[in-house]
Amino acid sequence: MLENCLSAQERWGGVSEIIDKWLQERQELLVLYCNLSEHYEQASNETVELEVKSLCEIAVDYVSAGHFEVYDQLIKEGKEFDDKDALKQAGKLFTSIDATTEVILDFNDKYQETDDLGTIAQDLSKLGEAFSSRFEDEDKMIDVLHVAHKDQVTQ
Repeated sequence: MLENCLSAQERWGGVSEIIDKWLQERQELLVLYCNLSEHYEQASNETVELEVKSLCEIAVDYVSAGHFEVYDQLIKEGKEFDDKDALKQAGKLFTSIDATTEVILDFNDKYQETDDLGTIAQDLSKLGEAFSSRFEDEDKMIDVLHVAHKDQVTQ
């Protein structure tokens, strides 16, 4: 009952903070990815291995935060505002995001278990494509499930 008494700002204003923190983590992920992609050929195998493991760690953290925190909050918000169109769009976006999750987790699994960097160029390219697709879909999801209700939240 108390939840029903809270204003929209009190209930959904915190979602922006969760999203901001998550997007900051995305930026860190991109910096690691770009640095590694730009210099892996010139760096020692030991340096590349360490950077790949760091990339894997933050990528898994980022994916986990999305699936277990951010998306749940976005869906709750869409349901609270009874935004059926946005929820339908989100369902389609989830399908695409799930495909990128598999690519990211496959990269992680491979490079957590081996120090063989023979296919790192191809794997980084595939990972970059997955990141690009995922970030575009996540941005759309934020737009339709959170930004679309911004005016209602601040009332």
